[in-house]
Amino acid sequence: MTDGFPAPGGAAHEIVDAVGSRGAGCERPHDRSRWARISTMTSAARPTVFVLNGPNLNLLGTREPAVYGRATLADVEKLCHDVADELGLSVDFRQSNHEGDLIDWIHEAGRGAADGSVLGVVINPGAYTHTSIALHDAIAGVTVPVIECHLSNVHARESFRHHSYVSPVARAIVVGFGVAGYPLAVRGLFSVGSSDR
Repeated sequence: MTDGFPAPGGAAHEIVDAVGSRGAGCERPHDRSRWARISTMTSAARPTVFVLNGPNLNLLGTREPAVYGRATLADVEKLCHDVADELGLSVDFRQSNHEGDLIDWIHEAGRGAADGSVLGVVINPGAYTHTSIALHDAIAGVTVPVIECHLSNVHARESFRHHSYVSPVARAIVVGFGVAGYPLAVRGLFSVGSSDR
């Protein structure tokens, strides 16, 4: 070990050599820029959890803070990355106000689950929870575990929020824990995803 970095000939060194990065301006095996590339590649080799966020979640922190809290979507993303790192996973964190984007991302996650690169999906569909048959069909059409996640307890709110088109095709549901629900969902996905493999 040199300066906290693996000595030449270690597993990380072999990863770099295997992808042909040797001689790309990093002469010493313990060079920090080379180690940064190794870390990136090692992270990319981890199973990925897609964390998908639907409409209006980009307003988190300013939209109805009495209901949704003051944490921002960037705060949620950090929570997800922190727990994923702890579990040896990587996170692909996305948000869109457009239904078609969420559907395309579910399809993408399904392809990743089929090739073993994706462990599963945590999704907060926002209002599409209560309206999107297309999102239901997208989840039903792929083989990937999905955890439905909501910041508030939707069952304690307006009656139109009580029905979910996602719940019947989700592996599990996490509701009412605020932003703390996201890392709970990632942990749950890790548990069920690992047992499914």
